[in-house]
Amino acid sequence: MSKKEFDHLADNYQQSISPWVRITGENIEFYAHSRVKWVAKQLEQMGIHPHKILDFGCGVGVAIPFLLEEFGRDSEIIGVDVSSDSLDVARSKYGSRNISFETLDNYVPNQSIDLVYCNGVFHHIPLDKRDGAVSYVHDSLRPNGLFALWENNPWNPLTRYNMAHAEIDQNAIPIIARHGTRLVTANGFELLKMRYCFIFPAFLKSLRSLEPVVSQLPFGAQYVIFSRKVVQ
Repeated sequence: MSKKEFDHLADNYQQSISPWVRITGENIEFYAHSRVKWVAKQLEQMGIHPHKILDFGCGVGVAIPFLLEEFGRDSEIIGVDVSSDSLDVARSKYGSRNISFETLDNYVPNQSIDLVYCNGVFHHIPLDKRDGAVSYVHDSLRPNGLFALWENNPWNPLTRYNMAHAEIDQNAIPIIARHGTRLVTANGFELLKMRYCFIFPAFLKSLRSLEPVVSQLPFGAQYVIFSRKVVQ
């Protein structure tokens, strides 16, 4: 999807994807918060508190309030995206002293970021530009900085259905977890963990406590690749 197409969806992003999310019985905020909580739990177990966070492909800023909630109001958050119209929406909602937004072209990576968070972005990036996108993330991170890459799992039938019908994914090229892991590790990252998440929809939420047990099986609606920048 081009910048123009993302700009077109900026003012009604949530309305455009909500029908497909609701099929699972949850809402956009549930998934956004759950993703950030998963990342926060990993960092807590590592004894790491990120002070400077980059939301790569932030769109209209859905993850911003949850990044603040999990990592503290004193965190510095930078949202970057290809769509200037989406950034205008995000800026109007969340812009503040410690929250800023830049286009991908305007933000200059300077190896200062503690954590890069990214959700549902790489399936929109053309195949020949994905290595460059990972390098951009790598150049943004400080030595040993962390990269949490969330992607849709094309082996999940509900995910495939949603991506086939959602306007925002009309030109998407799905990426399976094995290829996503290879992409990250080939571009300067050490894999720490890869897990499938969101296995059980709302009507089976009583089974969600079992997800950690089966999270290495390719059932979840999404997967996360959690990695660390390799120090040369």
